[in-house]
Amino acid sequence: MSTPYPFTAIVGQDDLRLGLLLNAVSPAVGGVLVRGEKGTAKSTAVRALAALMPEVSVVPGCRFSCDPVSPDPACPDGPHAEAAGVSRAARTVELPVGASEDRLVGALDIERALSEGVKAFEPGLLADAHRGILYVDEVNLLHDHLVDLLLDAAAMGASYVEREGVSVRHAARFLLVGTMNPEEGELRPQLLDRFGLTVEVAASRDTDERVEVVRRRLAYDDDPEGFAARWAGEESALRERIAAARALLPRVVLGDGVLRQIAATCAAFEVDGMRADIVMARTATALAAWAGREEVTADDVRQAALLALPHRRRRNPFDAPGLDEDKLDQTLDEAGPQENNDGDDRPDPDPDPDPDGGGDDDGGGGGGGGVPPQADGDRTPPRGESGDTPSQAPEGSPDAPGRSTGAEQQPVASAEPFRTKMLSVPGLGEGAAGRRSRARTEHGRTTGARRPQGALTKLHLAATVQAAAPHQRARGRSGRGLVVRRDDLRQATREGREGNLVLFVVDASGSMAARQRMSAVKGAVLSLLLDAYQRRDKVGLVTFRGKEAEVALPPTSSVDAAASRLESLPTGGRTPLAAGLLKAHDVLRVERLRDPSRRPLLVVVTDGRATGGPEPVALAGRAGRLHRSEGTAAVVVDCESGYVRLGLAGELARELGGTAVTLDELRADSIAGLVKDVTAAGRAA
Repeated sequence: MSTPYPFTAIVGQDDLRLGLLLNAVSPAVGGVLVRGEKGTAKSTAVRALAALMPEVSVVPGCRFSCDPVSPDPACPDGPHAEAAGVSRAARTVELPVGASEDRLVGALDIERALSEGVKAFEPGLLADAHRGILYVDEVNLLHDHLVDLLLDAAAMGASYVEREGVSVRHAARFLLVGTMNPEEGELRPQLLDRFGLTVEVAASRDTDERVEVVRRRLAYDDDPEGFAARWAGEESALRERIAAARALLPRVVLGDGVLRQIAATCAAFEVDGMRADIVMARTATALAAWAGREEVTADDVRQAALLALPHRRRRNPFDAPGLDEDKLDQTLDEAGPQENNDGDDRPDPDPDPDPDGGGDDDGGGGGGGGVPPQADGDRTPPRGESGDTPSQAPEGSPDAPGRSTGAEQQPVASAEPFRTKMLSVPGLGEGAAGRRSRARTEHGRTTGARRPQGALTKLHLAATVQAAAPHQRARGRSGRGLVVRRDDLRQATREGREGNLVLFVVDASGSMAARQRMSAVKGAVLSLLLDAYQRRDKVGLVTFRGKEAEVALPPTSSVDAAASRLESLPTGGRTPLAAGLLKAHDVLRVERLRDPSRRPLLVVVTDGRATGGPEPVALAGRAGRLHRSEGTAAVVVDCESGYVRLGLAGELARELGGTAVTLDELRADSIAGLVKDVTAAGRAA
């Protein structure tokens, strides 16, 4: 086993080290999520933490690490007789992103279970991690079905493995530590909330600090054991401090005043549920124990809020992470003890946070409401020198913005996002698990059976019995058990949902530049991006205006990045619609080679006008038919407005072999229906 990098040798990254150490002091804090760019010692710090964790006492020979003082009565290796425990180091178990379900939770020997009635169980990673650390690198890339299993185990402290009526349960209590690069996509809110703390890390910009990082890393790579030996004294001292803090933890007092500050802070930042309050209380207590104090202070509460609340106040992937520290300080001051004239330290029953009557300027925006924080003034188009709002001019008039196709307009803010209809790719795919289009998956409803190809993962019991039944006499069956051979086993085929590649092609030309229209268009695309995030899609963004089209964002799992590019999108110039469609074709061609199982959904957002160059409309039609010939599912979001409509977006949809929807029809609550299936190329013919 290689020598791990010493925890005390890590340079900087104070928040990262503190978050991990607090969990070492009090595992009840609930783990930590480390977010940051690549190459910032995230994995190094997590792996180094294992050497600082106190040893655990386990029942000898138990594969599930039962505590000899109170063994699990339902342990598959039990019941355990009274015996002295053996001590071993706490384990750090790494969960690979591409792990199978059986590798995570364990697997049953189905053949022995059917023929002998024996629960032959091979433990998985959850059993190995019991009473230790479960580390998930790139946790945001973990498949949904593994996320669901992690959520269940984290919530119940146990893992359940079931195969057609045969079930095994074992304890699975672990410290969950995850690392992720936000550029590659965000976590599902349910799993995000399971992490007690979150820390943001970034590479230092201080030259001396960067030099020291390189110097220590090179020294470690040259002689890991010698480097670790030089830091052994610091490691031992830190290990002793953790043990002392653990011993002090039960004596730490969490007063009513501090609890009031915790509750007021969680309420002020509008976090969901009560888990944040509990985690803050445990974190503040651990901070006091780490500092060697027996009483929690307001500073502990403040630090606990900075660690426990940023990831809980986010309501959608477009909200900026972090806390408004000025608001946090104000909330703590208001909820803290007030000195009255009579010397009483009780809080003022009716404090006035704003004597001037001005109120809170941000309107509680730091609380992370259901939409990205944005001042009302940002939603109002800027006024000209005369004070008139440009968007008030009728569209098509000489004073209307976007009238001139040559001038570039400044980016405008998007309208409020809304819940959209589900746009799905027709047919049955076999792509990555998600929530958009029908697909053959490992999870979902059972639709049939087949012979297993490789390891059996989902048994179809009825089909297996049907295959084995005709051969029982020839196999000499004499008892009650069914004589089952490997050839009899049948794999269940299941149908679920897959994630798709949703490629947005957005018209940013002068015809779209009227502020009210472009604001609505951005709001619609932002809504579709939010829908793509929830359905676990990859997204890409192509824009076209002036003389050319460009890939504003290559296909990625980071919906945040797409939303950011959309917000800063300028408009103006001619409408090279054909160039936008051809650029999208190039992007999809490369993605088909890179990930052939992920089916694309092309979303063209335009009013259908095409200008610039010879025969722009005919060129756009030919580009649309190119997509249709390759079977690309497409939908055109018709942004045309006004009393006179040319219906050009509908014509484009027909060339693409897809469907056209207006901005109003895109809303899930519109009277046009709740689900809009995209017509695949060739199906309409």
